[in-house]
Amino acid sequence: MSFGFLHDAAPEADVVLDLRRAFRDPHVDPRMQQLTGRDRLVRRAVMRTTGIRPLLRATVRQVLAYTKGPKGDHIVVGSGCAGGRHRSVVVAERLARRLRRRGHTVTVHHRDIRKPVVQR
Repeated sequence: MSFGFLHDAAPEADVVLDLRRAFRDPHVDPRMQQLTGRDRLVRRAVMRTTGIRPLLRATVRQVLAYTKGPKGDHIVVGSGCAGGRHRSVVVAERLARRLRRRGHTVTVHHRDIRKPVVQR
């Protein structure tokens, strides 16, 4: 699930990724403010951010570890950024893609993608 910390509290999840401070926000570029993580320009910007790919690899390993546990049939991962439209969406989609490649059934929900852009 992707979400924005500035819209509401983080959802209840087994793993929560807080992308706000460690990873550059595409929102600061005026060309991307009204876009979302579903747009190519935003996806490229996020995926080119130093540290995102290692984070995805580490999160896949973490999720796989959870699946080995006694209740590993349903794992919730929350991917959060400030507004829930850019970084969190890209990370949620890419994480889902990587897990699907490993044979897992994944449902992605973008809680705040349709909410107004947060002006900061």
